[in-house]
Amino acid sequence: MNPFDIMKNAQAMQKQLAQIKAEIEQLTATGSAGGNMVKITVDGTFAIRDIVLDPICVDNRDIPMLQDLIKAAHHAAIQNLQQLMKDKYGPMLGALNLGA
Repeated sequence: MNPFDIMKNAQAMQKQLAQIKAEIEQLTATGSAGGNMVKITVDGTFAIRDIVLDPICVDNRDIPMLQDLIKAAHHAAIQNLQQLMKDKYGPMLGALNLGA
């Protein structure tokens, strides 16, 4: 096979992968628990985009604080996981650009 064809194919695949990554980052999904008392929406990078707590499960005055605490805990968990992956797999994951 011609080396130039291989490079051309590799560049096309790289472009396609970049497009797929951008599309994945725009995806969102919502999960719920406790009969919809707690709902969390995440994006394609697993970042929390929204938290909804039903007032029935907590004191109304605590909802904003709890939402912020949940976001902060989620962020810390992701950072810890990224560091763990970086420590364990290092350069092998560098090409995947997982944000670690």
